This record gives sequence, C-alpha cells and structure tokens, in this order.
Amino acid sequence: MQPIAPIGHNDKQETPLSPPPPLAAREQAREKRFSAYWTQDLNDVFADVAPYYDRANRVASLGLWDWFLNRFMSVVKGRPGERVLDVCAGTNAIGIALLQREPSLEVHAMDRSAAMQEVGQQRATARGLRIQSVIGDVHELPFPDNHFDVVTLQFASRHLRVKTVFEEIHRVLKPGGRFCHCDMLRPGNPVVEKLYYGYLRSCLVLTGFLFRSGPAAMNCKKYFLDALQMFYTADELSGVLRGIGYRDVVVKSLLGGMIGIHRAIRPA
Repeated sequence: MQPIAPIGHNDKQETPLSPPPPLAAREQAREKRFSAYWTQDLNDVFADVAPYYDRANRVASLGLWDWFLNRFMSVVKGRPGERVLDVCAGTNAIGIALLQREPSLEVHAMDRSAAMQEVGQQRATARGLRIQSVIGDVHELPFPDNHFDVVTLQFASRHLRVKTVFEEIHRVLKPGGRFCHCDMLRPGNPVVEKLYYGYLRSCLVLTGFLFRSGPAAMNCKKYFLDALQMFYTADELSGVLRGIGYRDVVVKSLLGGMIGIHRAIRPA
C-alpha cells in the first residue's frame, strides 16, 4: 500500500499540466516513462519511509487517512471464512482492518518491500492477528488460479503496470470473486487537478522535512507527481477493468475525483 510517501524538495522542474497519452496507449507510455523508477528506485524509497509511513500519511492527508481506510473497508466487506489477498500490502492496514471485523478470514499479504512488510507484521502481531506474508513482484502472483474470494489493492497502482497486475488478480480470483481497489487518481476536472498538484507539491516538501526523509525519498518528488499526472481518472480505470473482463464495475469518487474506490467481479 503506497500512497503519499514523504518526499523532499530538491527537484527543480515542476510537473506540467499537459494531457496524458490516450487511454489505448497509456500503459505503454507509463512503462516507458517510469520503468527505471519501478524496478530500481522505489525499493529504496519504501525501505526509507517504512518506519514512519503511516504517521506521514496522516499528516499528508490532513487527518483523513483513517477516513479513506473506512470508506474502502465499507466496500470490501469480508465474509466469514473467506480467503483474502491484499496486494501491495505495505504496513498491513487492510489485513488488520479485515481481521478485526471478521477474525475467521484467511488473510494473505504480498508486497515487494520487505521493510514495509516487517512493519506490517509487527503491527499485526501486536494486535494478536495472523497475516501470511509473501515478499515478491506483484506482477507475477505466486498463487494458483481461482484461489481467492477477495483481492484488495490500495494506494499502489500508480507505481505498477496496471493492466498486468489487474490481469493477474483476475486469474487468482475465484469465479464470482471480488476485486476491491482504492488509489489516488487523476481528477477529471482540470481545475481540481491543478489545485490537487499544487497541494501535493507543498505537502511532499512538508512531510519530507518533518520526517527527515533519506536521499532515496528526497529525490522522487517529480516522479510522484508525474506518475499521478499520467495515471487514470475514475472512469478511465473502470474502462480498464471492463476491458480485462471484470463485470459489475462500480466506483466511488472522493474529494472531487482525487481518490477513487472501485469494486469489480470476476464473472462466474
């Protein structure tokens, strides 16, 4: 789970508000632009921010962090005895919230960052909860077909090859299984978008200063904003899900489209 990593202020170039590539070419353009960050830099960034990740996000979200989680959990709704996979699980906020509501769940967490999962496992253990953890690349999920009742993914897709990961999630879901997704999105309204990026620039500087981010995080401010600018609106992401083969796609937009929550079903 990777939303607002605390990042510093030593990037000189501001993110221009130019239109992203057309939807059909978006994934190829994103990979060409950000592949080096995805494969090299982000591991160091999240190793840096792991110890203060949750505190920093509460500051960056102006105290709305738990509200975002509660809104997402109202869509997930784990049922007794279900098997759940939390992809890009970070510090296990989703798995912990699920088990606190329904202790009979079998919860698995997967993340590329061992440092984030170490913090997540400490948080779960402190609450007497068991979450089965896997460290690895979420573009290739190490689980069999038709295995999970629910898969969740929160605040990470901007750093992923979205179509590849969504296809893998579709594969491991049981027929009729639910995919629940939440992330920062590109607002469809250009005025909201401009205000959004302006706030994020200031916010990233502030959190980087308050939490004394290390060099890896300090150097990724421009990437963070560019990745959001080239990402999807809520409606565009719904189209991506339908194109992969999900059905009954529903979306809730928060804060003028800055945050989007999707739920989609793998057909039976």
